Amino acid sequence: MSTFRRVVALLRPYRATVVAMSGIGVAGVVLGVFGPALLGRATDLVLAGVLGRDLPAGISREQAVGQLRADGQETRADVLSTVDVVPGHGIDFGAIGRVLLLATVLFLAGSLLLLVQERMAMGVVQRVMRDLRRAVQDKLSRLPVGYFDRTSRGDLLSRATNDIDNLQQALQQALGQFVTALANVTAALVLMIVISPALAGVVLLGVPVSGLLAFLIARRSQPRFAAQWAATGVLATHVEETYTGHALVRAYHRRDDAERDFDDRNETLYRASRQAEFLSAAIPPALSFVANLTYVAVAIAGALRVLAGQLSIGDVQAVVQYSSQFSQPLTQIAGMAGQLQSGTASAARVFELLDADEQSPDARTPARPATAAGRVEFRDVTFGYQDGEPVVRELSLVAEPGMTVAIVGPSGAGKTTLANLVLRFYEPRSGRILLDGTDIATMTRADVRARTGLVLQDTWLFGGSIADNIAYGRSGATREDVVAAARATHLDRLIRTLPDGYDTVLDEDGAGVSAGEKQLITVARAFLAQPSVLVLDEATSAVDTRTELLIQRAMGALRAGRTSFVIAHRLSTIRDADLIVVLDGGRIVERGSHDDLVRADGPYARLHAAQLT
Repeated sequence: MSTFRRVVALLRPYRATVVAMSGIGVAGVVLGVFGPALLGRATDLVLAGVLGRDLPAGISREQAVGQLRADGQETRADVLSTVDVVPGHGIDFGAIGRVLLLATVLFLAGSLLLLVQERMAMGVVQRVMRDLRRAVQDKLSRLPVGYFDRTSRGDLLSRATNDIDNLQQALQQALGQFVTALANVTAALVLMIVISPALAGVVLLGVPVSGLLAFLIARRSQPRFAAQWAATGVLATHVEETYTGHALVRAYHRRDDAERDFDDRNETLYRASRQAEFLSAAIPPALSFVANLTYVAVAIAGALRVLAGQLSIGDVQAVVQYSSQFSQPLTQIAGMAGQLQSGTASAARVFELLDADEQSPDARTPARPATAAGRVEFRDVTFGYQDGEPVVRELSLVAEPGMTVAIVGPSGAGKTTLANLVLRFYEPRSGRILLDGTDIATMTRADVRARTGLVLQDTWLFGGSIADNIAYGRSGATREDVVAAARATHLDRLIRTLPDGYDTVLDEDGAGVSAGEKQLITVARAFLAQPSVLVLDEATSAVDTRTELLIQRAMGALRAGRTSFVIAHRLSTIRDADLIVVLDGGRIVERGSHDDLVRADGPYARLHAAQLT
């Protein structure tokens, strides 16, 4: 129920439009609901003309009824007593034409109003979904990096796309039809009671039976819809992982395994979808069966009352039409149950994303360093990704402006963690990190990251030209700035060998350029940002030796006045670093220059000797 209330709350900014839309829909239903009564009146006029034509002129209807009773024709007399017949007069086609014209006008006006209502509903739903997508996007920007580390990308994308689209379809159906369906039910019931309370009672007998059937079926299908959309997220994750890693899948001959995994997940989704859709699809036939039984009962009861002289044939015709008009919206509402349940399950998944814990907010009055020299200091920093064992333990380190600090150590020693802490992707459990004398916890994250350039081992490119990917490093960068950054990183010559040069369009995977060229593009992007602190996490791991040397030269020119943290396994890339820090178990076990550490014959010397061997 909380999910339903939150979905309704999404409509609150547009409540004036929803109220107007509902009013227009009710007006359209009210105009259309008088149609069966008018058609019944036309039927009575035809019957009155047929009966009146065979009666002698000059007598009243009461006299004609009395004459029939005297002749022993009780049934005919009862039927005649229910019709406004004029003895001696035939069918009044003028009156019938006026009634049919009025019915046509009402039907047309009602249909136009319902069309307007449907268009307004569509507009409201589209605006609500636009707001929801914006809320999801804003939420994603406020989530900590740890959330993305814990959540599969396929499931996250499924929530942000498939689930929102499914909720949109459910809301469109509900908002466009629910109000008019309720208005139809209410109006049809009122007019049936006005015409014949007894026949209205017959129609109402089927309501509790229909409601019980719909409730029992819907209660069983709701959990299956939740399972269906959860399985959709799992399948999306598998497809995304298999597609992005298709080269490895083929290289390790895991195509059959990937297909089996896909088949398993696809079968799980199939079973969940089949059960959910089958149960929800069973509601309309069940209700339609009850409605047909009610229809037959009304027809029989109405015929008996016509023969008893208590109702006219036109009245019975109108009630029969109203009974259909009464049961059809109920069946329609029940038919929406499946889509509504599916939409509710999707809404729950979207709200679960929106309710995820966000990163701690920036300080209300953020601090800002007076200079941008790039001095970085770690003071007794301790950090762990989970509540258990810390990854970094009481680490203290100072990087003066312009220094190149290389961080080495075995896998899992905490090297990349230091880079994440500098960029405030994570917050330390204890201790402080100072940037130019200011605790980065008191600065805005945007300010910290604007002063820090990052190049990761895993390259990230977006769909666009090479120039656009490089210009991503600084807002408002010109083509001249892009070319200058490419030249500084020795990328310009490689780009100009491509058919379209800087305008060469890349897809998200960077197809069309080599791994080394992709890495060079990300390096050029970071260089263009002109940060005061540069973090290079295995930035040269994907390039050949010659390209690595070119990058090292470019980095040497750019390190002037900048602090650089270089995380590397290949010790050949950090020989000229001002300070080399060796991490092991989250602690600094050695620090010094390359020559000093080699002479010390400690952990660094053993790593160096192992690589030489």
